[in-house]
Parts: sequence; structure tokens; C-alpha cells
Amino acid sequence: MNNEIIITYVGFWQRVLASLIDTAILALISAPLMYLVYGEMHPQTDTFIIGPMDVIINYILPFVGVILFWIYKSATPGKMVIKAQIVDAKTGNKPTVKQSVIRYLGYFVSTIPLGLGLMWVGWDKRKQGWHDKLANTIVVKRYK
Repeated sequence: MNNEIIITYVGFWQRVLASLIDTAILALISAPLMYLVYGEMHPQTDTFIIGPMDVIINYILPFVGVILFWIYKSATPGKMVIKAQIVDAKTGNKPTVKQSVIRYLGYFVSTIPLGLGLMWVGWDKRKQGWHDKLANTIVVKRYK
């Protein structure tokens, strides 16, 4: 009997779809919160950061939420919709807290040079973006 495990990496366009779903969910949460705190001033300002609640709502809340999803579900809601999960590239286990934080911060590294690190998913044989390489993670299809 063959006990070989077949890994199916999740490609670029599926991950784009998952990201769009996650972005929509985040916007549906953060936009009303920003309106409650800052009123109509929020959409009309040219300031990068309006105040402390802006930092909490738009930076800290997404960071904590994404990390918790990765730790407990190995996926964000968008990845769950496409039946994908993030796993340790060596063991196939859930990512550790350290890997999750490195992966999240790695998104900035992947995005800054014109999104090249995100597009890397389309060229890499294991479909890893730079953030995945930094955290030693892969995104695979979930069959459970």
C-alpha cells in the first residue's frame, strides 16, 4: 500500500481571491468602527494616521485577528473559503506563533518592492511568497 502524501500548493490566483475576501471582511469591520470614532472626518483627511484609535482599528486589530486565525485555524476566513491552510513547510503542522508573526511582518517585505514578493507565488515551485519563505510556511489545499 502506498502511504505517500500528495501536497497540493495553492497558487497565485486562489490566494488573490482569499486576500480579497479577507480585505472585504476587514473593511466591513474597520470602516464602521472608524466612522463611530472619527465620524465623517475619516474619509476626508489626508493624514496617514488620524489618532490612536486609528492605529488600534487599522493596524493592531488586523494584526491580532490574523495571527489568531493562523494559530487556531491555520487560515484566515478567505483561505477557509478556498479550502486552503497555512502550514510549516518542514513538518506540515500548524504554524507557530513565531512563524505567524514573521509571516505577517513578511507581508510588508513582500509588498514594498512593487508587490514582487506577493507575485513570487506565481513563479515559485512551492508557491511561496517572500513572506512564506521568511516564515518557512507553505499554503496547501485542505482535504479534511
